[in-house]
Amino acid sequence: MKNPLKYLIISTILVFIFSSAGAQYSDYKTMSQNITSLGNEYPSLCSVKTLVKTAGGKDIMAVTIGTGDKDNKPAIAIVGGVEGSYVLGPELAYGFASSLLRDAGKAEIKSLLEKMTFYILPNVSPDATEQFFSDLKYERNINARSTDDDRDFVTGEDPFEDLNHDGMITQIRVKDPEGTWRISKKDKRVMLPADLSKGETGDYKVMSEGIDNDQDGKFNEDGEGGVDFNRNFTYDYEEYGLNAGLYPVSEPEVKAVADFLYDRFNIYAVFAFGPQDNLGQPPGAADNPRSGRRIVSIMKSDEVINRLVSDTYHKITGAKGSPPAIKENGNFADWVYYHYGRYSFSTPGWWFPADKGQNREEAFLEYAASHGMNDVFVPWTEINDPDFPGKTVEAGGMKPFSMIDPPADTIPVITENTYRFIIAVAEMHPELEFINTKVEDAGENIYRISLDLHNRGVFATCTEAGDRNIWTRIMRISIEPGRGQSLLSGDRVARINRLEGDRTTSYSWLVRGKGHVKITAGALNTGTITSDIELQ
Repeated sequence: MKNPLKYLIISTILVFIFSSAGAQYSDYKTMSQNITSLGNEYPSLCSVKTLVKTAGGKDIMAVTIGTGDKDNKPAIAIVGGVEGSYVLGPELAYGFASSLLRDAGKAEIKSLLEKMTFYILPNVSPDATEQFFSDLKYERNINARSTDDDRDFVTGEDPFEDLNHDGMITQIRVKDPEGTWRISKKDKRVMLPADLSKGETGDYKVMSEGIDNDQDGKFNEDGEGGVDFNRNFTYDYEEYGLNAGLYPVSEPEVKAVADFLYDRFNIYAVFAFGPQDNLGQPPGAADNPRSGRRIVSIMKSDEVINRLVSDTYHKITGAKGSPPAIKENGNFADWVYYHYGRYSFSTPGWWFPADKGQNREEAFLEYAASHGMNDVFVPWTEINDPDFPGKTVEAGGMKPFSMIDPPADTIPVITENTYRFIIAVAEMHPELEFINTKVEDAGENIYRISLDLHNRGVFATCTEAGDRNIWTRIMRISIEPGRGQSLLSGDRVARINRLEGDRTTSYSWLVRGKGHVKITAGALNTGTITSDIELQ
């Protein structure tokens, strides 16, 4: 007899081979069409709507997947395009939605969708990600809002220029004894800052490829756009910060995304694809995570869940090590945890390994060579630059996006692994149940009802950080005596304190009179359960 598992594995490998061969990143038009088609193909499970248009006139789209009363079930939100240069993010977010709907007929996914809802915002920075597909490529994180970045009362007067006409913005290096950069001894393509403490001196100046149009000594400091979605949130917002916006939540897309999440009290966790990472390397809780009333570090019980989710990520995706730590004021992932009060998980989705202290460019070129990535560097080529008459000027350097976004042929495998990871974590959702229910006849037509409320999920019913947050719904337990019955003791409605995974709390009441009693417990982010108890 043929082994069906063997043929399933072979067929899966073949799917990856053929899909990888034609894989490519999706521009705004293609992605929008793909997202819209999900709603058309799966109308009973999926709805698609536009939240707002960006300054560049592009739609911020939201996908809702689930069954029944979707907004009244525990939910997970998945957000791509958190930072525009990380173009893998929208692929992973859309890929999750597509895979979830593809598998909706499978028993385990069908069961999950009966309990949970998924909100997917595939690309929240479409103005920025579209630069990847333009005739002039450069790593862009800002939207299309016109801003005066150098504060000289003129906008867009010093943009990028493609001096070597290769369709990409890389770097220029200028041979100059006043320079503070040197050529790496390990890899002649790499430029390193000279370290005076080691007796090194520089002989090059290095800067962004372009011309100093406004003759202020700075290059490309005031180009097209804009405001960075990932720097415009309220937590640790940097006033007057570059690309941070005039004030927190100044951008239509930032406000629309925040409003969308705030309006959905059923969301208990958010997954984001961007430069911040707590899956490759989960953060540790401080001894004192509060400064006054303000939370400044992950709370201890939330740290336990974060480490579990991180371990799951490494196990399922096969990711090794962790990406470099990138701290940005006003970033989305921090806002989700500290201000929105939800479990916040963030990852770039792909990175290359580098030893501690190793230069990132040297490490990447070594990694690229060992993985057949041959088209990642623009060779240094001499050019004529009017800003440096009489000096040797060369253009070249790492190709835009090559160090932060993987080759397109790897997208299907990364997407499938990320999908399996999120599904595995979703199975850990908080889930309430009544256990140890007892009815005792206390005599004189009086009955004592006792039960335990148990969270059989792995996740707590809410984060420790969100326990006092006004945006977290308070769990309640209520008892409704039937006609002719009266409640003698116990609260008719009581608050349920936060329950960590596999934890229980006990309740009891005294009721006079025979008949049915209804007990209800829960909240939007945990789901609501009911029990009908017969007193006789």
